[in-house]
Amino acid sequence: MIVLEHVKKNYQEFSLDCSLEVPKGCITGLIGRNGAGKSTTFKAVLGLIRTDGGKVQVLGKPVDELTKADREQMGVVLSDSGFSEYLKIKDLIPVLRSMYHSFDEGGFRKRCERLSIPLDKKMKDFSTGMKRKLQIIAALSHDARLLILDEPTAGLDVVTREKLLDMLREYMEQEERAILISSHISTDLESFCDDIYLIDEGKIVLHEDTDILLSSYGILKVTPEQYEKLDKSYLLSKKKEDYGYRCLTSQKRFYMENFPDLVIERGGIDELILMREREEMSR
Repeated sequence: MIVLEHVKKNYQEFSLDCSLEVPKGCITGLIGRNGAGKSTTFKAVLGLIRTDGGKVQVLGKPVDELTKADREQMGVVLSDSGFSEYLKIKDLIPVLRSMYHSFDEGGFRKRCERLSIPLDKKMKDFSTGMKRKLQIIAALSHDARLLILDEPTAGLDVVTREKLLDMLREYMEQEERAILISSHISTDLESFCDDIYLIDEGKIVLHEDTDILLSSYGILKVTPEQYEKLDKSYLLSKKKEDYGYRCLTSQKRFYMENFPDLVIERGGIDELILMREREEMSR
């Protein structure tokens, strides 16, 4: 559904060089700290920026060859986009109907009711969370094959986030669909995504199935003495701490079985980002 091959974009103080793939039937997460390149990647996928090299392919076509009909097959939520704040939802419905041939007004209204979105209130009076819910509902309401969601659950409480994720899971029950999603809320992605890409300073530095990430990755907390004796074959990175070293591994069970005295903590999305923040690469 999406293929990026060494897609480059150069700014004065930032350069993107990104490769990733989102196949049919897959929910793919893109993670990284602020400024790592997530939003630039999303804009490249959507053809909103002119890239400086590489290949961007969406729905089987180069992004610059997508037709209006192709783009109707994409549901998009960007962190800096939205609808006119002077519209009411009942005024927005005919706009969406004219934009999308497959707009499902009944489904749109049901989702608004499900998420307590009032039809007779101007969007300028909506909270940030209500505006975000509306964006997601609109993206789900025209039978898109591909969803591209940049921070879709930002600013939402835990109950609303779970309702939205349930809607997205329902969306994925039909075949031939896919989602590319970013979020700063790691628990959302860990419970939702099939695989995860980590981007740092414009480059993909890790790609892993989420199940493997949660089951096989771990954090070793070791003293300097323990570190000297440690088999470092399966360490991905390390970070100096007051007590010694904090080490990231993708082979947690190896260290549990061969170094039973070590303190080993669960590895997850937050830990991956934190380890990239101040790490010394061990290879």
